[in-house]
Amino acid sequence: MTTTPINYASLPTEMLHRRSSHLDRLPVLQILRLMSREDERACDQVRRNLKTIAQAADMVRETLAQKGRLFFIGAGTSGRLGALEAAECPPTFHTKPDRIQAVIAGGRKTLIHAQEGAEDSADAGKIQIKRKIRPGDLAIGIAASGVTPFVQGALLGAKRKGAKTILLTCNPLPAKKINALKLDLAIMLNTGPEVIAGSTRLKAATATKLALNMMTTAAMVRLGKTFGSSMVDLRIGSRKLKERAIYLTQTHARVNRQQALAALRRARGHVKTAILMLRQNLSYAQAVGKLKRHHGFLRKALHE
Repeated sequence: MTTTPINYASLPTEMLHRRSSHLDRLPVLQILRLMSREDERACDQVRRNLKTIAQAADMVRETLAQKGRLFFIGAGTSGRLGALEAAECPPTFHTKPDRIQAVIAGGRKTLIHAQEGAEDSADAGKIQIKRKIRPGDLAIGIAASGVTPFVQGALLGAKRKGAKTILLTCNPLPAKKINALKLDLAIMLNTGPEVIAGSTRLKAATATKLALNMMTTAAMVRLGKTFGSSMVDLRIGSRKLKERAIYLTQTHARVNRQQALAALRRARGHVKTAILMLRQNLSYAQAVGKLKRHHGFLRKALHE
């Protein structure tokens, strides 16, 4: 990794946007129209990079299937997006919290209070990741600029510990830089200058969030976390999720509400197990065993 000073002014995410040069003179509706057009570019860049995002999703799936762990690494807005993705997976897909983690420059306090200078230490990134990561894990570095020292240091540290690494950035980096980071994969979304120069919480963050949603969701679907479009591996943690679990059990087991509730109690709140018990008249132990034989895929268990 190079120690040459970074020319931030040359980064696409830091450049002035020619269409927003008079932003402070525009009425609100015109500001919003301009932002909307720029968000379309974010979506377009995601579409153009779907094959690479699919490769990342396959790496996430393979890592989790082989009992490895997933780490999202970032600083500032990028770090908070990674933390959000890590926080959303357990309630949505019933993943264990330690299987998908976030590493953010400056620690957890930066989720609420910005500490932007924390991103400037590559050594800090190496130290934080080396304490956590091991062979078989996957580290996904998130850096809108692509040159964040904390993220680069963490990715190199993860690679040295035998983990696989991905960089998700909104700055097309030269091959020399990619090779220096020893990456397994780079997702480069060329979102260009922001409406407010350097404010990557705008379309760069939009593109990043879309890509993260895609890679984790596709991976979870391929791990058997859904049945059709239903989240049958959800964790009941609120009244809304309880009602969703009842509705899904009713729908896919073709029973009434009381039957669904009774089955969910016997299934210890696990929707997938409750559906299988009802559809095939199985005990809790039988349903759990059958799902285990089919690696958690409800559809395969139903068609055994």
